[in-house]
Amino acid sequence: MNSRLIGAFGEQEAARFLRENGYKIKTANFKTCVGEIDIVAEKGKNICFVEVKTRTEGVFLPPSTAVDFNKEKNIKGSAAIYMKRYETKLTPRYDIIEIIVNGNTVVSRNHIENAF
Repeated sequence: MNSRLIGAFGEQEAARFLRENGYKIKTANFKTCVGEIDIVAEKGKNICFVEVKTRTEGVFLPPSTAVDFNKEKNIKGSAAIYMKRYETKLTPRYDIIEIIVNGNTVVSRNHIENAF
């Protein structure tokens, strides 16, 4: 499976995981001039801007290490655009979901709330 398919698979798995844990998915792949947000979801008083990082089994570093300062800045900028466009008063939260896969099987999943 190529990296684009692995990423799409991971995003689908992350959305399923969020729904199973009481989140309402508002949109996926929200694109702006600043960047893209993989998943926008709501739960309770929070609107969660979720970055999904998927890697194949055997990686050395956790997938979340790929979210650097510039990526965080782009996500926050896109989140501000989303919140203005949809006029939400929910509290923004920035999460990362790490997905480790082996083929079409999820080996592990880690939801990091308030990641940045």
